[in-house]
Amino acid sequence: MFTATSLNHRNERIQYLFRALLGTMTGILILPVAVILAMLIYKGGPAISFEFLFTGPTQGMTAGGIFPALLGTILLVLVALVASVPLGIAAAIYLSEYAPDNWFTRAINLAIINLAGVPSIVHALFGVGAFVIFFEFGTSILAASLTLAIMTLPVVIVATRESLQAVPLAFREACWNMGATRWQTIRRVVLPNAVTGILTGVILEVSRTAGETAPIMFTGAAFFLPLLPQSVLDQTMALSLHLFVVSTQVPNMPDHVPFGVALVLISIVLLMNSLSIALRMYLRGKKKW
Repeated sequence: MFTATSLNHRNERIQYLFRALLGTMTGILILPVAVILAMLIYKGGPAISFEFLFTGPTQGMTAGGIFPALLGTILLVLVALVASVPLGIAAAIYLSEYAPDNWFTRAINLAIINLAGVPSIVHALFGVGAFVIFFEFGTSILAASLTLAIMTLPVVIVATRESLQAVPLAFREACWNMGATRWQTIRRVVLPNAVTGILTGVILEVSRTAGETAPIMFTGAAFFLPLLPQSVLDQTMALSLHLFVVSTQVPNMPDHVPFGVALVLISIVLLMNSLSIALRMYLRGKKKW
């Protein structure tokens, strides 16, 4: 019924151009990640075996496996999550739902943003002073995990606060009109509808926590331990520090070992992220809005 004009053709060409440009930029971003994963699989794949995953290092770390470091990384991540996620969610709920809009609240928000930009080595020194020395936890899993929790706390707070604020105000007003208290509204309506955004913050925290080296190097991770940790007050090995050690400090190290450690580390991060993303997609699918 309609004949395309020269303006229509021009708009279509511009649209195609921008679509191609944005697609190319996306490909450029994905390409380095694909290359890194391919290189790790190619060079580190031969090292992966049952013995490599479930035995300890031997012969000056040039043989054996990485089980103590693997277990230590999982413990550090889990304890850091237990310490930071409830505190971060509680702080985000207060800032989003209870705190008045005044200079003090704005100062807190600014401090959270600034805390997210502090270098990890500064967090490491803070962890040494606060948890290792002042609270007398010593160099331990607990001290290292609490340092990681403080470092990643802004991620959880910001992600949770944004997801809470994304819940429509009409949901709250409907509950208040039915006689529900503010806390009942938050617990029964706001939090269930914001859980997908909260999981996004948890995913980001897991990714950063598992790969950090400087904070745990000073507060709880060890170069080599022949025994597995018995409690959170013991030291532990960690994959990130172990990767640094076998790559730079151990002579005559087989080439496939560092790549194998790196492959296991990134696989743990991807596995935890995949589980969180799957849970987030399941919960998002149950939303009615």
